Amino acid sequence: MKIAIGSDDAGYPLKENLKTFLLEQEDVEVEVHDLGVGEGETTHYPLIAAAVAEAVARGDFERGILVCGTGLGMAITANKIPGIRAATCHNVYSAERARKSNDAQVLTMGARVIGPESARTVLRAWLLSEFAGGRSAPKVAKITEIERKYLKALP
Repeated sequence: MKIAIGSDDAGYPLKENLKTFLLEQEDVEVEVHDLGVGEGETTHYPLIAAAVAEAVARGDFERGILVCGTGLGMAITANKIPGIRAATCHNVYSAERARKSNDAQVLTMGARVIGPESARTVLRAWLLSEFAGGRSAPKVAKITEIERKYLKALP
């Protein structure tokens, strides 16, 4: 699985921790690409969120992971990219549901909200979960329909 990962400076330490964790997975083959920010760099989180979300939307990566202080700004920004469903998750249940029910390809987390061990547990749940379809499929289709409606309405 090809994964793009990114953070702002607030999320940098947790992002690095999660990259290491991803590469340690023995039962899931993961290829991780860091789209920023680097050590000691600062940037506005929307730039990183857009870069990761655009890369996932283009199909360059199957999934994306974003980390900032709360995870919220990253999710808001990523969700502006057509075709992206980003979810902020700080517990296993939300992470599983984001994938199984909502087909969220982007996971966001807040380094000021969740500790590294809990973040690893949440990430693993999200990583191992797949879209279940079924009763959720028409709901995800409606999300896409709404997105298309408002894309057409933009000036």
